[in-house]
Amino acid sequence: MKKVLVAIDYNPVSEKVARAALDLIKNMPAEICLIHVLADVSYYGAEFPTFMGYDGYAGAGPDFEMALEMRKVAEDFLEKAAAHIDHPNVSTYLAEGGTANAILAYAEEWKADLLVMGTHSHSGLEKLLMGTVAEKVIEKTKIPVYLVPVKKN
Repeated sequence: MKKVLVAIDYNPVSEKVARAALDLIKNMPAEICLIHVLADVSYYGAEFPTFMGYDGYAGAGPDFEMALEMRKVAEDFLEKAAAHIDHPNVSTYLAEGGTANAILAYAEEWKADLLVMGTHSHSGLEKLLMGTVAEKVIEKTKIPVYLVPVKKN
C-alpha cells in the first residue's frame, strides 16, 4: 500500500478518520492525500432563455463571492489539516461536484491503493431518500475502502 486517499469533511469527526488512516499505515512508507469535496454551484448562475416554464434568475443569482469565500475556507481547512496530522508524505486535494463521484474520480486519477472515509450516522429517512456517500463509493469503487465509524456530535 503506497497511496492512501483520506476523505474528510468540514466536521471535527474528520480528525478521527485521519488518525485511523495514520494508524493503519504507521509502519509503511505510504503517501497520504486528504480530499475534501465542495458542491459545484457555478451552474446555478448560467443565463438560459425560459425553458420548461422556468424563467431563470430574475436579478440576483447565487452569490459567487460567497462561493469563492467558501473555497478559500475549504483550502485553509485542508492546509491546516495536513499540517496537523504531521505526516512526511501528505498532500491535499480540493474537489468540486457530487461527493461520491468526486472521491472516486480522484482516487482513480491519483492511483490510490486505499480509500479511507468515515461513515456518519444518518436518519433512516435520509438514508432511504439519498443513501450515503459511503454506500455510493462502495457500490462503484475499484479499490479497497477502509470505513471508520464516526458520529457527529
